[in-house]
Amino acid sequence: MANLLEIKDLEKSYLKVGVNFGGSRVKILNGVNLTIEAGSCVGLIGESGSGKSTLARLIMGLEKPDKGSILFEGIPAKQWIKNNKGKMSVVFQDYTASVNPRYTVVEAIAEPIYASGAVKDLDQRIDRLLVKVGLEHEIKNRYPHELSGGQLQRVCIARAIATNPRFIVLDEAISSLDVSVQSQILKLLHRLRIEMNITYLFVAHDLQAVSHLCDKILFLYQGQIVEELQSGELAMAKNQYARDLLASVIPFEV
Repeated sequence: MANLLEIKDLEKSYLKVGVNFGGSRVKILNGVNLTIEAGSCVGLIGESGSGKSTLARLIMGLEKPDKGSILFEGIPAKQWIKNNKGKMSVVFQDYTASVNPRYTVVEAIAEPIYASGAVKDLDQRIDRLLVKVGLEHEIKNRYPHELSGGQLQRVCIARAIATNPRFIVLDEAISSLDVSVQSQILKLLHRLRIEMNITYLFVAHDLQAVSHLCDKILFLYQGQIVEELQSGELAMAKNQYARDLLASVIPFEV
């Protein structure tokens, strides 16, 4: 299967904050290389400060790398995003901050549709999206504070798929939910990926959730991809950081 995303030698650093640092920089990403095949789900695992969120922001075009390249189908990310409006989406961890509190469910889901310019049959499209993410039509005119966490994250997912995206970044998309709701959302994400042929990058610190959803798992440590494994080959980890992380949550010999 052809690669949708290819990252080569990616580096990113930030200025240290404080009067005593003298303009020095701290490197967050240091030569990251990865590929994501079209239609696949790739998990990105790493502890806090490993560079996961920075990498996600670079991929989405929210920041610029210091060095290296980000290519979608061989095209620089910035140009690909411009040429494929609405074909990249994101679902964030903080669903309460992801939706304007003054918007109803309908208005929140309609927002990216309006931005894409394809507003034909809008009401029917929103009804279909609600069904697709397992929400009742009765909530259409409710506001975010009137929904449970699981319902609101489903609204965020409906909004993310509203423009029929080809690529979605799931940035800690289930970590703020109760465990029982996490399982429901993982099942929903899996079904949507199959039905809509979406490619996922699932950024998380929960290895069990990642191994449940993803085909391939990347371990990010100190700004580098130190291990890359298929989900069915976790026991074959060679890098010590990956082995230690796996041993802490999965009951088998690594």
